[in-house]
Amino acid sequence: MIKVKAEINTRNPALFQVNTRVWLTELSKKLGRSATLDDISDKWIDDLVKQGFAWLYFLSVWQTGEVGRDISRNNSAWVEGFRQDLPDLKVDDICGSGFAVTNYVLNTNFGTPDQLGRLHKRLNERGIKLMLDLVPNHTAVDHVWVKQHPDYYMPGTEEMRAHAPQNFIEVGGRIFAHGRDPYFDGWPDTLQLNYGNPEFQQAMKRQLETMAKSCDGLRCDMAMLLLPDVFSSTWGVEVQPFWPDAIAIIKKTHPGFTFMAEVYWDREWDLQQQGFDFTYDKKLYDRLREGNARAIREHFWAEKDYQQKSARFLENHDEPRAAGTFPWTQHKAAALLTFLCPGLRFLHQGQIEGYRKRVSVHLSRRPSEDISREISAFYDSLLAVLKLPVVHRGDWNLLECKEAWEGNWTWDCFIGFSWTDEETSEILVAIVNYSGNQAQCYVQPPIDCSGNLKANTIIKTSDEVSSQITDRGVFIDLQPWGFSVFTIQTESPLLANS
Repeated sequence: MIKVKAEINTRNPALFQVNTRVWLTELSKKLGRSATLDDISDKWIDDLVKQGFAWLYFLSVWQTGEVGRDISRNNSAWVEGFRQDLPDLKVDDICGSGFAVTNYVLNTNFGTPDQLGRLHKRLNERGIKLMLDLVPNHTAVDHVWVKQHPDYYMPGTEEMRAHAPQNFIEVGGRIFAHGRDPYFDGWPDTLQLNYGNPEFQQAMKRQLETMAKSCDGLRCDMAMLLLPDVFSSTWGVEVQPFWPDAIAIIKKTHPGFTFMAEVYWDREWDLQQQGFDFTYDKKLYDRLREGNARAIREHFWAEKDYQQKSARFLENHDEPRAAGTFPWTQHKAAALLTFLCPGLRFLHQGQIEGYRKRVSVHLSRRPSEDISREISAFYDSLLAVLKLPVVHRGDWNLLECKEAWEGNWTWDCFIGFSWTDEETSEILVAIVNYSGNQAQCYVQPPIDCSGNLKANTIIKTSDEVSSQITDRGVFIDLQPWGFSVFTIQTESPLLANS
């Protein structure tokens, strides 16, 4: 019997990323046998439902091969990097990159394809959607297509290989290009797919149709590499756009199917226009790390439609752990700004526990770390806020912050949001001093009222919000990296689109 069911929020949903290989390794140790997807308990899923997650993203579920594993184990630079985060590294811990896919079927270490289907069903019965990986730019060196369809890959020559040996490899008597982006050397455990081949594009679309039966969405690795101008500048090959047609085909047969793009280089808008439902917001993440409040505030000037399709994160499998990157007071402020703006709220397994060590996608084990009760308690409070209906169906606005008195420059340290649900008259306000100094400002709330403000604070630092509204707004005085999230109670009518 299903006891817990999520109310899926298609606007501003929360997503939880699972490192499948690492987690099943830990389950195997607890069970004393090899764990499979069937060993993921209903209780664990139910707990995530209670936390408000609408999506589960299982990282690296697809079949990988011996070639990729051996390359990972024998690359001395990579192994040294693995050992920095996992000091007691063993050879068996290195399983090869989850993005060097040999076939888009469930990895045999995780069970049978039927088990993936059962997991998908169990999630959907509880109102949670399943997201999986697509690696569209390249495959493993030992992918099934390499022998069956070598023309699906970018060819190379002896001359090319001699000039740039790091970017080419010989397989079965043929020279192929490694997968890469234009700014770095090739990934040595991959081969580059050729989007200049129309037959290959059709084959990839058929692959997508098969994958869409196993999940509700795909996170598309390095999706901007397929844009015609990027592909052409990298490989000197003219290509037809892939994403618009491919996405339209899947959405026609699977209404509601979701595509999320890993994307950089300011190409987010381009991919949104080509059909992606969500695109990585790496720029927000970078500005939060830089600690520049004005740059963050200006980032939120973007059109609301663009922001609605942005995937916001403080960490993921590619980025370092937030707890090990941001000082704790800044971490809390950054989390509020990341997850209380519009878009998809992307949280990573271990983030809520406060883990500090990043786990490489080449490994099947993570370092042992203690859970931080302080970090977990904060995220519990934040997740409770993210479950509120107002931050899903409400109207979001960036609030204007003004100087508290003439010459007080610290107003520039603030970022303020409001969420307004006109149906229920709910108003939620979040104010953050994103700086290392005490700061003051006036903020105009999104309501037409004067006199007393009844502010119900639901998550805050030690500061209190003023109870008085003047013609200049609400006076805010916050300590370094201070914040306050509060609801407003008023009998005054709400201002639409204030």
